[in-house]
Amino acid sequence: MMLMRTLGRVIGCAICLASASTAQAQNAADAYFDAEEMAAARMALKHGHGDHIGTFFLAERFEAHANDGDASLALEAHGWLGGDIQKLWLKFDAEHDASESSLDELEVQGLYSRAIRPFWDLQVGVRQDIQPGPAKTHAVLGVQGVAPYWFEIDSALFVSERGDISARVEAEYEFRLSQRLLLQPRVELNTAFFDDEESGLASGDIVVNSGLRLRLEVTRHIAPYFGISWQGVLGGSRKHDSEDPFSLVAGVRFWF
Repeated sequence: MMLMRTLGRVIGCAICLASASTAQAQNAADAYFDAEEMAAARMALKHGHGDHIGTFFLAERFEAHANDGDASLALEAHGWLGGDIQKLWLKFDAEHDASESSLDELEVQGLYSRAIRPFWDLQVGVRQDIQPGPAKTHAVLGVQGVAPYWFEIDSALFVSERGDISARVEAEYEFRLSQRLLLQPRVELNTAFFDDEESGLASGDIVVNSGLRLRLEVTRHIAPYFGISWQGVLGGSRKHDSEDPFSLVAGVRFWF
């Protein structure tokens, strides 16, 4: 019993000495550097370890489409402001018909995002459809993240101001062929749970936008690419705008 007590005291003293030594070592720099410099250094340390507000912007697709003599421009981008757990997101999707000089599609989403599990965020907010008119507002509930084997998933449920319900799921994957060359298959599925007279989409139909893009990272921030895309409707209630659903695409992906 005496041996155990003695051993416990020795261990306790060792812990106290180690703690005191560590505290002294952590604050020893204060004796040699200016207080403002130390405060800035500690702020930089917190910034590097996640205790900060960050920003990010990604233009995932900024590209031109060529299909049977017709040409169009498309932009899909998003950005966020926040920390590791909570963020404010802005998503932007637009398409411009170059042959007719008209804006065919313009959609903006403003979302609040909160991490619910590692690699997964729950998002709620508002979606505004500006084009094609008339303008329409939707409530948004979505889940976004990275599935096993690094599949990037973005899914959302939309409820319009008129009570119409629709859903969207996007999935993509990146095959790294080399340090700078990547092949990216991508698919987007849109469906409505009620007949949409404006788009001509019937309940249960699924609009499919898919593509395969080969991307070269000139730098980590800028990557031109080219590829092919396919658009169609599963269900057959809406006709294709073109007899040929395939398009050649070329664009650039950039982020900062």
